[in-house]
Amino acid sequence: MIIYPALSKQSIGVTAPSSGVAPEIHNTLKQAIKRQEQRGFQVTVGETAWTQALAKSAPAEARAAELMEMLSDSSIDIVMPPWGGELLIEILEFMDFQKIPAKWVVGYSDISVLLLAMTLKTGIATAHGLNFVDLRGPETDAVSAKWLEVLQTAAGESIEQEASQKFQLSWDHENPSPVVFHLTEETQWKTVSGETEHMEGRLLGGCIDVIRHLIGTPYGDVDAFRKEHIPGEPVIWYLENCEMNIADMKRSLTQMKYAGWFYGISGIVFGRSPANEPVNGYTAEKMYADLSEELGVPIIYDIDCGHVPPQLTFVNGAHAVIEAGGGTGKMLMQFS
Repeated sequence: MIIYPALSKQSIGVTAPSSGVAPEIHNTLKQAIKRQEQRGFQVTVGETAWTQALAKSAPAEARAAELMEMLSDSSIDIVMPPWGGELLIEILEFMDFQKIPAKWVVGYSDISVLLLAMTLKTGIATAHGLNFVDLRGPETDAVSAKWLEVLQTAAGESIEQEASQKFQLSWDHENPSPVVFHLTEETQWKTVSGETEHMEGRLLGGCIDVIRHLIGTPYGDVDAFRKEHIPGEPVIWYLENCEMNIADMKRSLTQMKYAGWFYGISGIVFGRSPANEPVNGYTAEKMYADLSEELGVPIIYDIDCGHVPPQLTFVNGAHAVIEAGGGTGKMLMQFS
């Protein structure tokens, strides 16, 4: 059984379990706070959100303590870090997962370590989507804006999201756009088979650069999670690559396979990547084809997920039906 948090009010707690916002760019966080207050949210900002040194916002115990405080605060119903970072994994040993209530935690990049660990340890659904600073624009593109509707979906209900029409190729901070992202390139969801693909199962995933480090730890026991919370059901992994070349990516995927993370899956979807550098002619497309053959499952790639915006909101633990064909696609999530 998966536990879906109920969104009874509009209050956001901003804490930095990974990286905080350095003083010279505090204006970015201030803009996001102002925008969300204008949209009717009550925003509570922790001390860690304003600090950054030595690749993290604060020492691990302080980050964990502030996160647990916000998770336990009944006046906050969404916890949304400012952005990702590098060292979220350090805080896991200082968290009391048994005391975490059913509350939405939203984010991506390094935050996906927390999201996946939390769902695997507790059965509480978590949302892989925007980080808080992504909401600083006066407008929000249609794909990104769906995050709140997803969180407002009640247990037993379903919600559908569609592929974007355009995505951002690169950042242009000198010329900010009303929707933050500069959506200029035509979106093309692709399949290894070249045909229309359909897959159905429970969602698990995140940024592969960081979630791979949960393998073999108490925070990455996929088998135990499946037996306790989704017995007998297939899994769809959604994955995105931030910085790895293709050889490193394939090593990581092979490690996941050896660890049993791909047992009983119905498919894998991969987000567009700012990395995916070929190694000795070994391209992302060839790697996806090899993996599909090895695992005997369909693979969809270049979807709206991760570090090349915009992105859909993927709910860890939710039942999903994902379809792709003709360059586009959609995902129906059932909160069952």
